[in-house]
Amino acid sequence: MHKNKEQLLMHYENSIEWAKTLLQLTDTEWRTPIAKDKWTIAEIIGHFPAWDQFVLKKRIPYFFTHQELPKAPNENQLNDQSSKESKEMTKEEVIAAFVAERRRLVIAINNIEDELWDQQIQVGETSLTISDYFHGFIKHDLHHFKHVEALRTTLK
Repeated sequence: MHKNKEQLLMHYENSIEWAKTLLQLTDTEWRTPIAKDKWTIAEIIGHFPAWDQFVLKKRIPYFFTHQELPKAPNENQLNDQSSKESKEMTKEEVIAAFVAERRRLVIAINNIEDELWDQQIQVGETSLTISDYFHGFIKHDLHHFKHVEALRTTLK
């Protein structure tokens, strides 16, 4: 297995297990903003499934065709919609959605042939490898996970 593919799959599997630990939070903790005028833990976790779905439906299927990638959604609109939905859902529903989409992503990534991980793809004006593309998602996850963990530490 390609080293970067293995690293990504491990990250996503670990993120699923980490998200499940959030079930231990009280509803008050779950709905606590990470800082003044920032998202709550619910909103942070709630925005991941929409982006995972985007990657599953509008990126991975197009990577190895010679078709142009579909346009990315407006980031603010997608995040605002995800935030709104996560406020209307229970903690269990938000975490279940996160876990379900991550599992679908794990399967899709696992199905990408190892030799394709170093192949160049075009995302807008940027040329990068599949490895580089997904590395950006790991960084995005870790950025948010760090904020959630910092809040969890202060809540103890």
